Amino acid sequence: MIRTAVIGVGSLGQHHARILGQHPNSKLEFVVDADKKRAEKIAKVNKTSYLTDFNALIGKVDAVVIAVPTLYHYKAAKPLLQNRIHCLVEKPFTLSIEESEELIEIAKDKSLVLQVGHVERFNPAVIAAVPFINKPKFIEVNRLGPYDPRSNHIGVVLDLMIHDLDILFSLVKDKVISFEAYGAKILSDTEDIAKVRLKYANGCVADVSASRVSMEKYRRIRIFQPDSYVSIDYAGKSLKVYTKKEGKEKITSLFDIDIKKPRLPSNEPLFYELDNFLSSVIEGKKPTVSGEHGRDAVELALNILKNMVF
Repeated sequence: MIRTAVIGVGSLGQHHARILGQHPNSKLEFVVDADKKRAEKIAKVNKTSYLTDFNALIGKVDAVVIAVPTLYHYKAAKPLLQNRIHCLVEKPFTLSIEESEELIEIAKDKSLVLQVGHVERFNPAVIAAVPFINKPKFIEVNRLGPYDPRSNHIGVVLDLMIHDLDILFSLVKDKVISFEAYGAKILSDTEDIAKVRLKYANGCVADVSASRVSMEKYRRIRIFQPDSYVSIDYAGKSLKVYTKKEGKEKITSLFDIDIKKPRLPSNEPLFYELDNFLSSVIEGKKPTVSGEHGRDAVELALNILKNMVF
């Protein structure tokens, strides 16, 4: 039983608390929030205690989830890691590569689990798609959603697109050698819509679009390969794999195409993410999404922003 806590129990943190309060390997000891009324409310819902200062957790818990605004990720994670507390830090990991590197080194020195909250890695549709991915040639990603004022401290690249940058690293398994990036400021002082074309060393090309100027959520990734086409609906948690039927050299009609629709488990991605975190702590293993993965996504995102054409 891991003694756990959640720091920041806003729109996402409250769900971390809910799951950790119910998981068989977790004993949710505290929820922490600078807003005392909010902390007290979420603590009551989850039948646990609350704090307003995360430093008070030191010596009282084994592992924490940090779900505060990105600006405070480094400030919260550093002292906790230094005091031997395992950390799951929400995405984006940090606001600079230097901060990412320092947290990674502390965790390594203390033999701690440092996980980053790229929850799409644990989407059942993504997990089920991985066995079908084979040398993708072209990938198209669209992630659109309504504007959320709570994220106006960062633009759409660090807010939304970073999910897909991480997914692409895991699917393409190669480095980005060049890119083109375009953006526009519509509702805030940062980019609210962005389109990026990434070129990888192995020849794969990915077109990635992200927008928070949409009335509806639309989150899909389509992967084109020499032998198949894979379509993932992130939001709908569905997967379709299109291949030529066995023995068919050419496609003459839709009847020559085989469509697989794997049955997917119903658990929410956040459960799988937290389950991976807890099992990594218990078994002393590397999490699926490590600090290094979080750093790589941040590095690419910052590079995109630095070179974005408005």
